[in-house]
Amino acid sequence: MAGPADHSDSGSGSALQAVFEQLRSAHTLSLTLASPLCLAVIALDRYLSSQHPSGESYSYSYDLTITDGQWRMKCQLADSLTRWVRTGSLRCGSGVLVSQLSLFHDETRLSHSYLRIDGIHSVVELPERLLAIKDVEKIPQWCQDYVTRSDGPLQLSRKYYLPLWINDDPYGSVWIPNNPPPDVVIDVSRITLLADLDAFFHSSRRPLPLLVRILHRSRIRYYGKPGQNIDFPFQVYCEVADQSGVMSMVVWNDLCPEWFNRLTVGSVLYLQHYSLKHSYQKRSRPQIHTLSLMTFHSIEICLNPRSPASVVTVIPPKSVQPQWDLPDVPYNFATRSEVDSMNSNQACDVIGLVTYVGRVERIRSKEKTGPEKFWAYRWVHAVDGTTDSPFILEIFSSSQPEIFNNVCPMTYLVCTQMRVCQTGCSVYLTSSTETQLFITGCHKKQPYVNEPKVKAFIQWTKTLKDSVMLRRTAVGGHYCYPPAPPTFTPITNSNMTNELSITAVAELKGELESLQYREHRRVAVQGYVSAVQYHTWPPQPEPPHNDQQQEGVSVQGVSDTGAAIPHSTKDEMTQSRRETDSTSPDSDITVSPKRRRVLIGSRVHRQYFTRSKMQYDRYNEEEEEEEQPDEGEFESEEFEGEDEHTSVRQSAVGKETDQTSQVPDVQQAASHPAASWESRVWPLVKQQVADHIGCGRLDQESIPEKFHFEDREVLLHDLNLSPARWNPDLTSQTHRHTPVACTGYFTLTILGLNQTAAVDVLFVPVVSSDDPRAAGVPHTQHDNSLLSCMSSGRLCVQPDGSCPAPGSLMSSAPQLESERVVCIVDLCLLGERRVEMICSKLYRTADVCQPDSTQ
Repeated sequence: MAGPADHSDSGSGSALQAVFEQLRSAHTLSLTLASPLCLAVIALDRYLSSQHPSGESYSYSYDLTITDGQWRMKCQLADSLTRWVRTGSLRCGSGVLVSQLSLFHDETRLSHSYLRIDGIHSVVELPERLLAIKDVEKIPQWCQDYVTRSDGPLQLSRKYYLPLWINDDPYGSVWIPNNPPPDVVIDVSRITLLADLDAFFHSSRRPLPLLVRILHRSRIRYYGKPGQNIDFPFQVYCEVADQSGVMSMVVWNDLCPEWFNRLTVGSVLYLQHYSLKHSYQKRSRPQIHTLSLMTFHSIEICLNPRSPASVVTVIPPKSVQPQWDLPDVPYNFATRSEVDSMNSNQACDVIGLVTYVGRVERIRSKEKTGPEKFWAYRWVHAVDGTTDSPFILEIFSSSQPEIFNNVCPMTYLVCTQMRVCQTGCSVYLTSSTETQLFITGCHKKQPYVNEPKVKAFIQWTKTLKDSVMLRRTAVGGHYCYPPAPPTFTPITNSNMTNELSITAVAELKGELESLQYREHRRVAVQGYVSAVQYHTWPPQPEPPHNDQQQEGVSVQGVSDTGAAIPHSTKDEMTQSRRETDSTSPDSDITVSPKRRRVLIGSRVHRQYFTRSKMQYDRYNEEEEEEEQPDEGEFESEEFEGEDEHTSVRQSAVGKETDQTSQVPDVQQAASHPAASWESRVWPLVKQQVADHIGCGRLDQESIPEKFHFEDREVLLHDLNLSPARWNPDLTSQTHRHTPVACTGYFTLTILGLNQTAAVDVLFVPVVSSDDPRAAGVPHTQHDNSLLSCMSSGRLCVQPDGSCPAPGSLMSSAPQLESERVVCIVDLCLLGERRVEMICSKLYRTADVCQPDSTQ
């Protein structure tokens, strides 16, 4: 097979130009390339499909901006290829081998044509000639005969792009930035009060202008649907107030991009030509308890782009007059020591010094109408000095991407309208629709700066030493809160939203196939722990061992912990190649009546294998690791005035020859555990297991790491969702990866009750209080057996103050024999075919409650 096209940069033509010449001379509008064309992806843009989708997968369309190094061009991605993006396999900064293109003409418009990518051979690492690109904006944009230049979606029926991964952030040039308002002159002699609007609502008179202050603002709500004829289907609501009371104000459609960034909390507005309507009652509302004003819930103010066209004027702060008697923005700051005694769902505002920042993950919206939607969130720890325990904050995107994506340790973080969540012994705060975030650099001139608890916090921070606090910081890793309850009760009806249903082990394959990029999902499976392997971390290359065999246990000797060291198992983990076949990143997923081993979650990629595939399709892969510390400086003065970028480098031309797989040393180390145990039944049934969903070694992204100031930009890049624009300078940097409190992990094989399917999951115990997962979790004492450790999620400190080595737990593995368990598994697709499958809790038979059949 011919390698991908690699046109020289010299000469008058480029690779893209050569392809266009072929397309121009073709008799049809479609062109299949004799050799795939290697291009760099420099931008990914998403928008709602213009037509009714044939399935959920086609709700959104994608435009790709690609370059060959000489020209850049925007192309549409065929609907059948969008899963490459949705699973995170096709990213900005990656190389794509394009195998088929077509020219599409918009027959409803004059002179509007664009290129569509209909076939992708594979996604690869960039070759050196494309890695040499430093500034993509300096690459000229192709705009000639057959291609129309467009700053918006290539489907002209859409006038805006959506954020790449969620729908509730302002994105693109249509969203006007928040510039200082100009000086204005308004007539306040003929204004009305909120308390008088009810009289206007029940009459035919047009209401008089309003003069109000914004007390709260919601995040953006996107309600677009395929086939919908609304240019900008967005909605934002605010709570506004004057001297007579508080009322909701809803901003509709075209006015959202125009005004959202300028309608900040505390702003004073002069409103004209608004309309009134009955208030929508089935939405969340902020809790306002500190104002002695009446709240009007029966009607709401509507700002519309037409019929009538509302007129909005933002009053500059210096022009706001005291005689207008507008209320101040109310706050209800709570310290960490006060949160424990607050009621569940009670709202409060908090301020703290950030000590831990988790990666951004997504959860699927439960809305059953319209296109699929995801919510983006991250976990954050912050301290305020009132107690040793941190605030544990579950922060969802608040339509403030410039803040949400820049939360990092050692930042002063303010979160408003957080809701208290009490679950058993755990207390945490989750953001609401009205939550606003502020970090270092944003606090100046905010209304809360004079709040007493804010001032007390600032005084406390003056007593701290940065070097001491920095040692307490961490970022990233697998994190899920609150911990699972001590007993497991499965769902018995649809109203039990806080419980989990049990998923059959054989059905996990479907769960894994449906995961999208950084989507988190928690499942429960039941069965028997049939095998356990212990691996040290970080993995170290090991010399070969001499095989021995003992009764019920795979042995090559005895480790220093007294646990058995196994021989190489028959189901050796095999790495998959990055270049996979054309139409789908999951096109290699097969269903066979024969027994198959499914490899998931290796550092490289995810791939499903049949036994014949493992025997005949082996690929060569090389892994290179580079480290280059970045330098930076941290400054924190406000109120007073991915891992080591380890990458699998594939040649742009691809390596298509059939060769025996050469597994790198690090992966081999992961394949040879330091200790292992098998149940008596596992050797008897594992050859008859039809589906064995396996996992590779622990991914570096699953382990929290220490925070370094000089690596801030690279760390934030890795923690945030994959960007919609390629930054060659940032993606080429590496950083120091210093894992936090992880010396080893376990691989558990859960055999289904019917012995027809099994799944391997990873268990990473908490071994130190430095681990972010240790915060807010009760420290129950147990016997440090493997079963007790998996039930509690952590090792216990012994009476002498020491903590046993995780490997020593293997000596108690025989307790798992014939123990029926329910395993809670956290799933997350990390991207690039890497799936994280981590056991967060194991329930013994005695800890499982039978559901009430009468419910």
